[in-house]
Amino acid sequence: MGFEEPTPIQQLAIPHLLDGKDVTGQAQTGTGKTAAFGIPAIQLVDAQNSAPQVLILSPTRELAIQTAEELTRLARYSPKIHILPIYGGQPIERQFRALKAGAQIIVGTPGRLLDHLDRGTLSLDAVRMVVLDEADVMLDMGFREDIEAILGEIPRQRQTVLFSATLPGPILEISRRFQKNPQLVKVPQRELTVPRIEQLYLEVRNRDKPEILCRLLDIYNPRRSLVFCNTKKGVDELTAHLHTRGYGADGLHGDLKQIQRDRVMAAFRSGATDVLVATDVAARGIDVEDVDLVVNFDVPQDVEYYIHRIGRTARAGREGRSITFVGPREIFKLKTIQKYAKITIARIPLPTADDVEEIRLQNMIASVRQAVEAGIPARYMTVIERMMAGDITSLEIAAALLQRAMETGPESEPAAGIPAPRGEPGMVRLVLNAGRDKNIRPKDIVGAITGETGVSGSAIGAITIAANRTVIDVAEASAAKIVEGMAEKSVGSLRLTDGYAIRYAD
Repeated sequence: MGFEEPTPIQQLAIPHLLDGKDVTGQAQTGTGKTAAFGIPAIQLVDAQNSAPQVLILSPTRELAIQTAEELTRLARYSPKIHILPIYGGQPIERQFRALKAGAQIIVGTPGRLLDHLDRGTLSLDAVRMVVLDEADVMLDMGFREDIEAILGEIPRQRQTVLFSATLPGPILEISRRFQKNPQLVKVPQRELTVPRIEQLYLEVRNRDKPEILCRLLDIYNPRRSLVFCNTKKGVDELTAHLHTRGYGADGLHGDLKQIQRDRVMAAFRSGATDVLVATDVAARGIDVEDVDLVVNFDVPQDVEYYIHRIGRTARAGREGRSITFVGPREIFKLKTIQKYAKITIARIPLPTADDVEEIRLQNMIASVRQAVEAGIPARYMTVIERMMAGDITSLEIAAALLQRAMETGPESEPAAGIPAPRGEPGMVRLVLNAGRDKNIRPKDIVGAITGETGVSGSAIGAITIAANRTVIDVAEASAAKIVEGMAEKSVGSLRLTDGYAIRYAD
């Protein structure tokens, strides 16, 4: 696995755990504590017995999955040892089958573990070691009673291990009640260097994240931006969505071959790509100085990941900005980051479509001022003078030109008598009987469909906007959901009623 020497917490904890002693470990995330309890746990297991022998409690499904994956790597050469993550949000029937098949190490969240205990689908009678991982976070989330109930189901002749970044009174009380003469091992907290950048967050639901990201990119108009996702799948889906919205985006994750990674990074450095969507692991080694904006599309799983992410901006003395998307149930994660990194992350309101429009107007006005200051070619002045000689005022001319400049999307229509090109295989064609006459833009179409129906942006193909008609190619499997889901909804500022609707093409 590339380990050359144990980390400090591993050096301190592993000998005590191998001796069968209870341990209370104080160490922050990212110090190697998973291996500190995982290696002794794997060595403790009797591979010939399929009953659960080690129970690891984690505060979140993400940490449970991450811990289970790490233990699986550690147990690679012990094929008879099975590690099973159990958490809410996954079909419980699947967990029934996995538990019935047998797993010696269970990694789970308190709520779902209690659910299985209540149903009688999980027995802890053979458990010889129990680990409370991120104990302080579990208490902050209100799991104290659940933890106590679970510990009460485990035989008293067991090894009890507790890891926590801090040791407040409630943690010490749990240690006093459930541990036997625990060995205290402590790793001093490292100083985390936080760049001097503007750190912001906003509360946003998962389904709204892509639309809000696009609005932020429009408002701040960064020269280069880095967007971090926690999973490779998330990177692929978001990159595809940004493509459909017309942004120059590329994805970077561990599944890419080196030649692909080099191509992606070359495009980002040269400015051919202005949005790079990446996972934490793939982003290691990225050294691009003029990144203006870092967006945590997903809240990072540990404090050091957060510091590494935002440290990609504000380099070489430049100013930078980071924005973190936080779901309603993730506020505690943000509080943890602020607490351990000793920083303040300010909350900002969700940007609206009107905010984007106002910023675009301001940018347009600024560009007009620059053009005037630079001097306008005489041929353009002559054209305006000719128009004013008629019955059009200078104000009307300026307003009309501004309107045209603010509109985006294809301007050309298919020539008369020539049918529009047919959609790609597996795609069907939908029609909205409104177009440039209602200021429809491609990003309005994509944003409305993905936001209102939950259909992925990757299911939306070419969008052709004509004067009073918009043609949308969509995946055949998603067409019915789009037609039904968009009834009575809005596209941009256009309300879809009986007069305006998205329907199958004739």
